[in-house]
Amino acid sequence: MISGTSSLPRALVAALVTALVVGGLAALVTDRATAAAGVRWVDRPTGSDAQFRGLAPVSSKVAWVSGTEGTVLRTTDGGRHWRDVSPGGDSGDLEFRDIEAWDDQHAVVMSIGEGGDSRIYRTGNGGRTWQRTFQNPSKAAFYDCLSFWDRRHGLAMSDPVKGKFRVLVTNDGGRTWAKRPSDGMPAALDGEFGFAASGTCLVTAGKSDAWIASGGAAARVYHSADRGRTWTVTDTPVVRSDAGGIFSLAVRDQRTLVAVGGDFEKPDKTQRTSAFSEDRGLTWQLGGDLHGYRSGAAFLPRTAETGSPSQGVVAVGPTGTDVSYDGAVTWKRVDRGSLDAVECTADGACWGSGSDGRVAVLRGLG
Repeated sequence: MISGTSSLPRALVAALVTALVVGGLAALVTDRATAAAGVRWVDRPTGSDAQFRGLAPVSSKVAWVSGTEGTVLRTTDGGRHWRDVSPGGDSGDLEFRDIEAWDDQHAVVMSIGEGGDSRIYRTGNGGRTWQRTFQNPSKAAFYDCLSFWDRRHGLAMSDPVKGKFRVLVTNDGGRTWAKRPSDGMPAALDGEFGFAASGTCLVTAGKSDAWIASGGAAARVYHSADRGRTWTVTDTPVVRSDAGGIFSLAVRDQRTLVAVGGDFEKPDKTQRTSAFSEDRGLTWQLGGDLHGYRSGAAFLPRTAETGSPSQGVVAVGPTGTDVSYDGAVTWKRVDRGSLDAVECTADGACWGSGSDGRVAVLRGLG
């Protein structure tokens, strides 16, 4: 009971409580709207015209990007200066769609394409030299994404081969790769595939959990709890079409995930563009409408606005950036510029990358 109200009628007390609760909620909504309105991207010019769909920020200072024309760049000063550390050689025509990094010296980068154009390279000296550690031997495979649990253990995934998504595993930091047997993978639907749009169609969390997002004939999420040996698959309410589905998964922990996507041929379509799960991807609920197709998503750092653990999510795409402070239930557009990928770091930095050499950092998070 509110102090000093014991002699007031119950109806009046109830009205006062209701007014306080509603007022508090309104203030919270206002605070979050104000916070979202202050969120903005600040560009970190790279001097490149490549399209950077691969993004691997390590901290507020160190980040790697990868993209078209075999391009890989690295910064160690927050994006003020960038160094071209591309592998070179016969990789100049490759599209590096995904990159993973652990510090300013160690990184693994993946190129996409049919047959031998799907490759994986590794560096342990800041990109001065690279070793090609995998080249796809199968004309039927097309690799999309890779992800790591730690410095040694990771997965890479290809579109379905003989009716099932193909998975590679490494236990030595990307030095060697082995194909997982397909008997642990559920059958894909005809016309189901992954999107190599931002390096986040495959994500990992904890010590052994992994998820794969699909599009095309389905918008489903595959989950493995044993480092890719066995998988289950669940449908989601995200739109599916020839050019649509889930393009990106954001994972906060082993239980909490957000899926974003849409139809890249209809970039302004807003309906059924996000979903969320609070049970490791076992079930999915329809999220709020994004302001168009989104290709990348990430959980925001833990701040006063996002809470602890964070309920904040950022999603990027060709028509702008949306931010949610309630785990994808509702979204607010905060920017109309084009970006393809977004990742946030443990020290509270969020980086974005996209076409025309664009790399930016997110400000105004509180």
